[in-house]
Amino acid sequence: MEKIFKDIIQKALKEDIGEGDITTESFVKKDIIFHGTIISKSNGILCGTEFASECFKTLNPDAKIKAIKNDGQTIKPNDIIIEIVSDRTILSAERTALNIIQRLSGIATKTKKFVDEINQYSRTKIYDTRKTTPNLRAMEKYAVKTGGGENHRFGLFDAFMIKDNHIAACNNFDEISNMIKIARKKYSDKKIEIEVKSIDEVKKAILLDVDIIMLDNMSIDDMKIAIEMIRGKRKDIEIEISGGINETNIKHVALLEPDRISIGALTHSYTSLDISLEIN
Repeated sequence: MEKIFKDIIQKALKEDIGEGDITTESFVKKDIIFHGTIISKSNGILCGTEFASECFKTLNPDAKIKAIKNDGQTIKPNDIIIEIVSDRTILSAERTALNIIQRLSGIATKTKKFVDEINQYSRTKIYDTRKTTPNLRAMEKYAVKTGGGENHRFGLFDAFMIKDNHIAACNNFDEISNMIKIARKKYSDKKIEIEVKSIDEVKKAILLDVDIIMLDNMSIDDMKIAIEMIRGKRKDIEIEISGGINETNIKHVALLEPDRISIGALTHSYTSLDISLEIN
């Protein structure tokens, strides 16, 4: 498991347990062995089994854990996901493990619904955004991949995104063009994307040395015009559509056949799956 995931788990356990699980330590004997099963009570796509297992192993390295279902698999009510044999620390890790697997499965499930919806219409890929839970981005982006989506930039450091506020801070598009040239020399391995909100801005963006043009919150009619314009003059540029994408309008957007559609709702407006731990 990557260090970034282990760090998240350790911080989450520390947040919950603090100086100690006073209830478990006071009422449950050390030598009691528990047999637990993590069970689904929902339909969806499973994600987070390794992370949930790590929660129990972190508190008890001797815990015996068996994953019955793997990430990416479809689950339904009463499906057994993980079997656990451990001491009383199973009770201390329970909430953290469930919080993780419930949320990540919710993200994977929502992503899969969008991916399945557009696959029948176009070659467009579904991308996530940076609209993630603070400190949980790595896990949430993993969940998007598990659901069949793609990851956008991880942070502000690994790709350029020239947004409306950046554009407003510049005097004109000529200044942006000059700044892009400087950025290319300094960060030659980084992609450059620019966000546009109108046909007029599309016309200007086409002239820039960018890799991706994002059509943000534009009407279907304007997006159709913009895509034809970009592909007619710059076949080397990827086209991304973003802003207000939901289950209702995704089909209409996908039929325009952009290269990618980015959806903030994947990681900020999902429904967690109902998953529980039952102990014998």
